[in-house]
Amino acid sequence: MAQEKEAIGAMEWKIKMAGGSSESLAPTKARGYPGIAWLALKGLVVGLVMKVWNFLKKAWDMGHNEPRKVIHCLKVGVALTVVSLFYAMRPLYKDVGGNAIWAVMTVVVVFENTVGATLSKSINRIFGTFLAGFLAIGIHCIADLSGKDVEHFITGFSIFLLASAATFSRFIPSVKARFDYGAMIFILTFSLISVSGYRVDQLFDLAKHRMSTIIIGTSLCIVITMIICPIWAGEELYMLITRNMDTLANSLDGCVADYFNNSGGFAGDKESDNKLLGYKCVLGSKATEESMANFAIWEPAHGRFNFRHPWKQYLKIGALMRDCAYCIEALNGCVSSENEVSELTKTHISNTAIKVSSDSSMVIKELARTMKTMKKSSAIDLLVGEMNNSVLKLQEDLKSLPKLFINPQQLLQEPESPGNDNKTKAEAAAVALMDIIPLVTLTSLLVEIVARIEGMVSAVQELGKLAEFKAAGDRKANQNQTTNKVIPDQSALQRAFLSEEGPDLLIPRLRFGEDLCPESSAWIQSLTCQRTWRK
Repeated sequence: MAQEKEAIGAMEWKIKMAGGSSESLAPTKARGYPGIAWLALKGLVVGLVMKVWNFLKKAWDMGHNEPRKVIHCLKVGVALTVVSLFYAMRPLYKDVGGNAIWAVMTVVVVFENTVGATLSKSINRIFGTFLAGFLAIGIHCIADLSGKDVEHFITGFSIFLLASAATFSRFIPSVKARFDYGAMIFILTFSLISVSGYRVDQLFDLAKHRMSTIIIGTSLCIVITMIICPIWAGEELYMLITRNMDTLANSLDGCVADYFNNSGGFAGDKESDNKLLGYKCVLGSKATEESMANFAIWEPAHGRFNFRHPWKQYLKIGALMRDCAYCIEALNGCVSSENEVSELTKTHISNTAIKVSSDSSMVIKELARTMKTMKKSSAIDLLVGEMNNSVLKLQEDLKSLPKLFINPQQLLQEPESPGNDNKTKAEAAAVALMDIIPLVTLTSLLVEIVARIEGMVSAVQELGKLAEFKAAGDRKANQNQTTNKVIPDQSALQRAFLSEEGPDLLIPRLRFGEDLCPESSAWIQSLTCQRTWRK
């Protein structure tokens, strides 16, 4: 057997070459279990290193794209470093004692990304701890004076009653929105103090140290988050609303243009698809808007926002924008529908429908510009009027649409023939009706979008009154206050003047109780000549 194994091991493969010569190949030795294990271990280590490298690369990209998150992490580190000095420095440790750990816990729990969120949690923690400590000490005194027989009964009943009431309050929407964290801290602090076995004098010392450490931690968080690169929740809400308005306008233009195969750059690349589907960001922003508005209420006056800024009005505007976004989503469904409409039918209302979407998007962008500048718009009424006129023209075009098709009544009145029976007539009428239905759906959606945009206009105008937006022509009016003349906004009113009813609507508004200055009169004369030349 040994000789056979040696013969097998010494066996060679021979390859006969074309020239008659032969060449032998020695067999390779098979890898054993140690080699396989080494390859598996090597692959595992390499895979782990690649995963760690990809994670670090993603983290680096996120920090590069959003540096404010990195700044927030650094602020948390600074706060924890400062509060740790209560353990490092002996004088501070003697004053606070072992309760300094509560200052560290307060910083970890309270410090948030925005100023409003940090203020909300800090104030809730302070008042929740103070109220719970005060009630726990009072109930403990009453239980101690009542004797040992009923002491535990009073303590247990008070814990049951107050904990149940505080937990129920967390289900109330108004309390949950602003004081949910405070109610939770109240339950925690009251339960800890009530079940502790300290005497009354020791409870006073415990409450004093607990309150002092919590005040130190919350004050440190508030100072750092307001001084070092503050991120205001109100400003974040304001930027979110204005950004969603621009996104909504782009989506509306893109959907209508895509439906009539007049994309104008909206289709064909990834960026254009993101603009087309931007309304989905508006639909998913409700939770963010509500949280930002709740946090913004706690913030002091900053930048262009006063202390009593109407943040709730932003929620109303956001809700109206989502109503409009739902209609755009249905409009996008018409774009991707399998029911095809003939090109003749589309061409009949394409220009008017595109003009409606263009005018509507201009109104939305004007609202966004009004909110960005915090100045009342002098052209919004004219733009809304132009949008409504476009809708009326679209409805007129839709009414004249059946004239493009064969009238079913005429088909039924024609004499019967072998090639034109009643079945063929009914099919022709059905084809005509099915061709009109998609356009009727599109038109109804555009009309509904216009109606909801008017609601957005009213909400933004109400915001301007509550927030006291400046008038757009304040500076020009002040310049002409001595002469009692009015200089209109030429760039905003020129297109409206050149429309069908421009002079009848514009000139009375410009002459509202005052005379026009010579420059304005010359400007109107030039526009009148231009209007006559166009006719």
